[in-house]
Amino acid sequence: MTRISVRALNRATLARQLLLRREPIGVADAVRRVVAVQAQQPASPYLALWNRVAGFDPAELDEAFADGTVVKATLMRATLHAVHREDHGAVYAALQPTLRGPRVEDRAADVRTAGSTLPVAEGLVPALLEHLGTGRSNAELEAWIASRTDAPPKTVLRALRMFAPLRHAPTGGPWSFGDRPAYVASGLPAGRPDPAAEEEGLRVLVRRYLEGFGPASVLDVARFTLVGRARVRAAVAGLGDALETLVGRDGAALVDVPGAPRPSEDTPAPPRLMAMWDSTLLAYADGARMLPLEYRSTVVRVNGDVLPTVLVDGRVAGVWRPVGEGIEVSAFHALPDDAWTALAGEARDLCALLAPREPGLYGRYGHWWAKGGGAFDGAHVQVLPA
Repeated sequence: MTRISVRALNRATLARQLLLRREPIGVADAVRRVVAVQAQQPASPYLALWNRVAGFDPAELDEAFADGTVVKATLMRATLHAVHREDHGAVYAALQPTLRGPRVEDRAADVRTAGSTLPVAEGLVPALLEHLGTGRSNAELEAWIASRTDAPPKTVLRALRMFAPLRHAPTGGPWSFGDRPAYVASGLPAGRPDPAAEEEGLRVLVRRYLEGFGPASVLDVARFTLVGRARVRAAVAGLGDALETLVGRDGAALVDVPGAPRPSEDTPAPPRLMAMWDSTLLAYADGARMLPLEYRSTVVRVNGDVLPTVLVDGRVAGVWRPVGEGIEVSAFHALPDDAWTALAGEARDLCALLAPREPGLYGRYGHWWAKGGGAFDGAHVQVLPA
């Protein structure tokens, strides 16, 4: 079997995630190429695509969200992601056992009532989808639930937001979605997919994951999706000869899609200013291919916030934030002059993207800079002007 180094894995990820060069494609096609864009913070899909699409126009993503070509919904790891409409059905089916499972119920609802609430929530789905011809807020949906059941409306709504075929409806603001979400029917059927459809959906999801993030292990797929390892192994086995096996670090078995990009490990990788929660940092059980272990606790904060990062030579080398004069980069180690020059160009372009929408992007997370500690408070700090 072919052996592949950590650095070659890094270049494979960068190539598939459109991070070796910005590609001249539309935003919907870009979302399909990268499989799923983390959308927990409204601006992050825009920054993710700005890093990947040549001549990125945020209005194109506004339109894709508005017409449902790109769907924002609760999906992988029970968090918000943006996926292409053509992928949504398979991903939704694959994740139903997870989104209805005890691990998710425990975090999504009061564990004392979650078990009894699930059947109530399931019974409301057909009528709910008819009610969601237009966007409805949390408050509107809680009132609607309260008129139909004695179960706690907030708990029922938490369950519905997890597993019902909903998508987030744009509510305006600088990035299509604000802090007060609204929901609309996604167009998928009301009933839960049958077990065969769920397993076929998982095989599709595993293949799509490998197209966007491979080569990878069963543990990597399980980490990215929150799907149990046994189901992932069965899906990999079900794909059979459609996948090939490689050997990674320490002899780990990795699978991949034959013919998918695997550039040479010495392929140049340009610096990038990455969005919060970028999927490349959350797609692997072993984060070493993108995020050095010594920086992990600095970048991934104690509550799960993943700070906006600086990539240099394809790996996390620092964090960034907007400041009044431009973009402040805090590098975790000394960077060469050519990296700072390239980052200065990225900072100018990023400030131009933010200026008409939200110059103070991610301001609510500024407290992490005050609590940084260690390498985060290192001396390698520069403000790159707008």
